[in-house]
Amino acid sequence: MSKTHLNLINVHRHYGEGDKKVHVLEDVSLTVASGELVALVAPSGAGKSTLLHVSGLLERPQSGEIEICGQPTVQLSDRARTQMRRLSIGYVYQFHNLLPEFSALENVTMPQLIAGVGQAEANRHSMELLEVLGIADRATHRPAELSGGEQQRVAIARATANSPHVILADEPTGNLDPATSEIVFDSLAVLIRERGAAALIATHNHDLARKADRVVTLQGGKVIPANI
Repeated sequence: MSKTHLNLINVHRHYGEGDKKVHVLEDVSLTVASGELVALVAPSGAGKSTLLHVSGLLERPQSGEIEICGQPTVQLSDRARTQMRRLSIGYVYQFHNLLPEFSALENVTMPQLIAGVGQAEANRHSMELLEVLGIADRATHRPAELSGGEQQRVAIARATANSPHVILADEPTGNLDPATSEIVFDSLAVLIRERGAAALIATHNHDLARKADRVVTLQGGKVIPANI
């Protein structure tokens, strides 16, 4: 039976106070297992980004718990949460956020060096990831020399470089044409399943969402199964 790598338990998150209080997440519970890809499809403003931020320990909920690989995180210190994000959580954003002065290989290698991996091992692993994603031949190119799809695949390699237990993606194909979107999504899915990560991916693309193991949505601040 697959391990649960991401577990949200009765999570509440609101902004503001008094009459201006806005409840974004209300009693949210969600589990994502090792190797499972869950697509999050919901209208703008429904709380997708908040759910991802809470899941990724970028925001604390007012109540409830977020477990990463069985470890409760809400009461952890800021330093401990930062350490857990660095080692256990990978992020893929709509905008690739690659460092422009570094090559594709160097962008993927950097988070490994920060985590204490040696240069030779980091380079070897980075090339392996770029190979899986079909862009090993672009390893020495800087972001400006890569297409949008290639840049996003480098961003995926960077996000998965430290073998995180949880991968969170916020509209990772939002800026790409349909054909490139499918290539990028499929590449991400391969890495998630090969490496046994738990993935929560926010997307407006219903065709891509249907490729996930499950599709959920946010309605009234709660996570429920989606029919798409």
